[in-house]
Amino acid sequence: MSPEATGVVGIVALVLLFLMKMPIAFAMAFVGFVGFAYLGGIDSALALLSQDILDTFTSYPLSVIPMFILMGSFAYASGISNRLFATTYTWVGSLRGGLTIATVLACAGFAAICGSTAATAATMGKIALPEMKKYNYDDTLATGTVAAAGTLGILIPPSTVLIVYGILVEESIGKLFVAGIVPGFILSLMFVATVAILCSRNPALGPPGEATTWAAKVKATAGIFEAVILFFLAIGGLILGWFSPTQAGAIGAGGALLIGLIRRKLDWKTFVESGKDGLLTGCMVLFIIAGAVVFGHFLAISTIPFKLADWVGNLPIHRMGVMGVIILIYFVGGFFMDSMALIVVTIPIFYPIVQKLGFDPIWFGVIVVLIGEMGVITPPVGVNVFVIKAIAPEIPIQLIYKGIFPFLAAIILLCIIVLFVPGIATFLPSLVKY
Repeated sequence: MSPEATGVVGIVALVLLFLMKMPIAFAMAFVGFVGFAYLGGIDSALALLSQDILDTFTSYPLSVIPMFILMGSFAYASGISNRLFATTYTWVGSLRGGLTIATVLACAGFAAICGSTAATAATMGKIALPEMKKYNYDDTLATGTVAAAGTLGILIPPSTVLIVYGILVEESIGKLFVAGIVPGFILSLMFVATVAILCSRNPALGPPGEATTWAAKVKATAGIFEAVILFFLAIGGLILGWFSPTQAGAIGAGGALLIGLIRRKLDWKTFVESGKDGLLTGCMVLFIIAGAVVFGHFLAISTIPFKLADWVGNLPIHRMGVMGVIILIYFVGGFFMDSMALIVVTIPIFYPIVQKLGFDPIWFGVIVVLIGEMGVITPPVGVNVFVIKAIAPEIPIQLIYKGIFPFLAAIILLCIIVLFVPGIATFLPSLVKY
């Protein structure tokens, strides 16, 4: 077979392995190794496999991933998520649909110290869903809100998906982090507006909770200070050039650990469990990156990305039309693949096209993450939906999927806005040193 045909066969084989539930990292490494061996010889493939794995696990820039993941693990163990929800609940819980609005705001706050959609949805789901059940909230609205708001975990920095994207395209992680702030803030407000519209049309969906005094609101505000301090210490220090991304993650993890110790929430058992969870998640992401690097080298030797970039670049259509096709492919791919897997598989193919057409890589990263957000809540994969189903097994999964569609419309709308107003994603990064 020609190199191009071999590349196509490899991509099809990879998708089949995904559908067969083979772990993402191993599937990419296996297909990449076999494909490279076929085109370049078994000796070259063995050398490539060992070198790529070694380079991935000894890369200093990649150490940013376990640092921010550990920050989220310690923040959860320190009880920061509970205090975030308590604060937002006190402020808006008495409104119509207030508990769901509080959940969205708490998810946005926890996303700023976590970086994972599943972790954000799981954390807030355990806290918010029992409260919403207590006040007879509609199951569809309650579960859909938590699943959708959890997606903020990969848009609002720190984001593990943006880290992986930045490493794959060799772009500044600091700038990518900052690029997600404004879109993340806007999407949070759009989710709040979605809840408000739904509850205004049908008040029975989200009955108001107990009213609170202004004194209680002011007192409860102290619950967000720890999250704010962590965010501005890590991400703010990154923006101001005080820290590199890895240093920012280490500072954030250390700060979350210190908060847990001061609050007496982190005993030895909790500390070990939090560290273990962070280590497992970090290793999983690093293995995925290692597999993606091996697969990327196979694609490179197959010449598919470069041939495709030349072909698309010479098409007689406007470059925004090409971008529309790429976005559509990502959207459909999100139905079947996790956002992380989708990005590591497709970036080596589409990024050369993005470069050839002159699109800003920071802007494209935000677009890709927004589409990835859709993927974690759309059927049949919908990772966040299965997370919520595990928390609330009594609720039929079709009701959870039904609940995400109004929020999916909000994500699509923001994606269109960012597509035609790129400054939303590119203005702040222009001010960042790293």
